[in-house]
Amino acid sequence: MTARAEFRRSRARLAATTAAAALAFGAPTQAQDIPTFNTYGVPGLIDMPSAEMAPDATVGLSYGRIDQSNRGALTFQLTPRLSGTFRYAGIADFDDPNSNADGVYYDRSFDIRFLLFTETGIRPAVAIGLQDFIGTGIYSGEYIVATKTLLPKLKVTAGLGWGRLGSYNPATTLGERADNLLGSGGLPTYDRWFRGDIAPFGGLSYAWNDRLTLKLEYSSDAYDDESARGGFEHDSPVNLGFDYRLDNDLRLSLYYAYGSSLGFQLTYPINPKTLGIPGGVEPGGLPVRRRAEASADDLGWTAALDAYEASTQKRLISSLEKDDLSIDGYRLEPRRATIRLRNSHYGRPSQAIGRAARAMTRIMPDSVEEFTIIPVENGTPMSAITLQRSDLENLENDAAVEMLARTAITDAYGKAPAPDIQVTPKFTWALTSYYEYSSFDPDDPLRVDVGAQIGGTWQITPQLELSGALRKRVIGNIQDIDRVSPSELPRVRTDLPFYAQNGDPKISNLILSYYGRPGPDLYGRVSAGYLEAMYAGISGELLWKPVGSALALGAELNFVRRRDYDQMFGLMSNTTEEPDNDTTREIPDFNGHVSAYYDFGGGYQGQMDVGRYLAGDWGTTLTVGREFANGWRFGAFATFTNVSSDDFGEGSFDKGISLSIPVSVGLGTPSRRVETTVIRPITRDGGARLGVPGRLYNNVRTWHEPEIADSWGRFWR
Repeated sequence: MTARAEFRRSRARLAATTAAAALAFGAPTQAQDIPTFNTYGVPGLIDMPSAEMAPDATVGLSYGRIDQSNRGALTFQLTPRLSGTFRYAGIADFDDPNSNADGVYYDRSFDIRFLLFTETGIRPAVAIGLQDFIGTGIYSGEYIVATKTLLPKLKVTAGLGWGRLGSYNPATTLGERADNLLGSGGLPTYDRWFRGDIAPFGGLSYAWNDRLTLKLEYSSDAYDDESARGGFEHDSPVNLGFDYRLDNDLRLSLYYAYGSSLGFQLTYPINPKTLGIPGGVEPGGLPVRRRAEASADDLGWTAALDAYEASTQKRLISSLEKDDLSIDGYRLEPRRATIRLRNSHYGRPSQAIGRAARAMTRIMPDSVEEFTIIPVENGTPMSAITLQRSDLENLENDAAVEMLARTAITDAYGKAPAPDIQVTPKFTWALTSYYEYSSFDPDDPLRVDVGAQIGGTWQITPQLELSGALRKRVIGNIQDIDRVSPSELPRVRTDLPFYAQNGDPKISNLILSYYGRPGPDLYGRVSAGYLEAMYAGISGELLWKPVGSALALGAELNFVRRRDYDQMFGLMSNTTEEPDNDTTREIPDFNGHVSAYYDFGGGYQGQMDVGRYLAGDWGTTLTVGREFANGWRFGAFATFTNVSSDDFGEGSFDKGISLSIPVSVGLGTPSRRVETTVIRPITRDGGARLGVPGRLYNNVRTWHEPEIADSWGRFWR
């Protein structure tokens, strides 16, 4: 066994172990493993944090209210010791110039916390955290906290807080700390961390049973801003409350806080690692057909090789159709058969490969020992997966990793048969629903449009396609956006309200795309047309990605023109004008990036893009993500350019988080569709990048060795 085969085997075993631990699709995380969450959306008591950590990969969605303060949060357990939180809060009746017309002050903030020590029989768990370390600073605070289990049902928490968490009855002071709110926010407030007054906090939690938890807390938060600007009454530092877990794992919390206010909270924890791998209720694939003994030596059929090729091709097409697979190329040789496989159905690549291989055992002449399956995306060969037929016969009832260790995964360049099988239909279309949303507008924090979309794709050649979609809103309020922000840059994104007000119906995109293989380990794309809602143009991309490499490098160059506000066929010049004065600025014709991608293993991935953005600014975008065996993916990104935080405006720099969920989660059957939601606290002109469908990296890596090995557990499904 080669070292590479052993590596693939080990990686597949790791992925299989993770999936096995998840049990079946839909299995919930054990309730006792999940700590209670506080009103800031992090593990804690009522307002105060604890040192507990949620199980690795847990996502906590929460909404809570105390008096006039409303807080919604998303917390993700990035690793067993590290978690991050994004929070969106609204404080009603708050006297601040940044409050909206109804007197509500909206605030976006980020937290991060790290577990320094795990709990042992003697030692408590100890965690350190930064609260609102990127934001305006209204919730800014730092803490060191310890939590110890005294009895099986009783836990005690004690800690020290700085900033907001050190504002009530401080015990001492360490240095000076500014207490003003930061106007535009968005920058790390490192000059305040662990400075100023220090106050103790603590409390008890008692699990009455597996559903009900009682809480008692001493809070070190004086609610100074809410008291001074909003009339909050802080009469006592003691808070009381309870959490109750419902059957669907939703947590309901009720509180009596600060001697004056009632509060409640809803928390829903989910964990992609416990959701299993979507699918499983689909019909099973064909079993392997074992050859008769010594039949592999019979080459008599090769005298009519062309006739056999035509006959087996027809049977193979028919067999694969039953598994929702197709081929657009086929080559038969005395000892080898090669197919170009098209998979539009299975979200895990190994499942498509396994079904195709088993179908080939039932159709190929007995002398054909080697199967080479070349998956194609957009008519482009991605990799060559070579399996021995005798291995399929001998290992069908063994663990999938045994088959992986005997499988070769190599570059498909120059190995694929000609794409001479017509895939029908060449034109496909669908009438579906769609939704769009706009978030974090102070006038209306969440706007949604729902409507009908008709979309289609014309496969002109295997590598050339024309695709597009037309949308008509049925109901919604995105068109009501009327807040137009001033900008110190060309208005590459801040003109969004004009597109929202005028684009109905609209062509969301209409793109002619060509994909190809310029050389070994190279992949290419050229797209032209109406590329996204606001821009038309031409986009070219080149990607270097060896099949077995964790590293990929890419380059993209774009030529753009602004689309008319009605988002139909018209175009505008790239000259933008400030709405409140006569200042004009030019959007550069060209933008683009060079990119590096790296798979760190264990589902962790990184990406770095360096280049020129839409507004002409130069800089880099850093992206980190974590993907699970079932297709769920979480990511975070931040962009830093030569635009100053003052010129960028509110938010200081572009940043956000993303969540991708495979559609098969809801269907229970295989699907390649993935719905991605990007949470961007503020959309400004700095660091803005063109949105081009069909970028190469994700499609290419799907069929390369790391991704195939990670999903190999579904090879026999």
